[in-house]
Amino acid sequence: MSSFSAQVWESTAKAREAIDALPFVRALGDGTLDRDRFTYYLAQDTHYLDDYARALAAAAVKAETSADLAFFANSAHGAIVVEQELHRAQVADLARYPKSPTCVGYTSYLLGIAQSRGYAELVAALLPCFWIYQDVGARLLERAGDLTAHPYADWIGTYADESFAASTATARAIADRVADSADQATRTRMGEAFSRAVTWEWMFWDAAWRQESWPLPQ
Repeated sequence: MSSFSAQVWESTAKAREAIDALPFVRALGDGTLDRDRFTYYLAQDTHYLDDYARALAAAAVKAETSADLAFFANSAHGAIVVEQELHRAQVADLARYPKSPTCVGYTSYLLGIAQSRGYAELVAALLPCFWIYQDVGARLLERAGDLTAHPYADWIGTYADESFAASTATARAIADRVADSADQATRTRMGEAFSRAVTWEWMFWDAAWRQESWPLPQ
């Protein structure tokens, strides 16, 4: 029997292909992405990371082992200190970019699981943000090659970095271990949480390309 992570990765193949085909991701990779779109994306991702860090911290609280606790606590710290440093350095006025409908939806989904569901489902819901970014970053780096003149070298380099790949591998290992000890109903809910979060990842990048705004004045 294949691992939980292998099963859900295979089951979301079409969704991941759709992510690769997004205009935002393709233009980010070849360096033709409009700077306005990239700035919008970074602003939304800054908002996202605030709440993603809270969901990671909730996973640390729910953690079943001290190693898991340390991993999720360190990941929450990294989401704020390391990743947001990249973002805030390039977004001069975050107040110009209110949290988009998709950003609100995605973070509300994660925080809802953190508040109302168990550790297993939360781990599964958090995993795509590690794995999708690591996967996309690594393949964009492979296609781009030398990043010296690439306008988005910092972004690609961050998510194609070996340390981020190591964190992703740890998150996968935790999900696999938790799934191995879970009953079938819990394992099914874990798969649903992973799949839904992958879809939210697609929606997040699609919203950045459209520079999504609220349909009514806020």
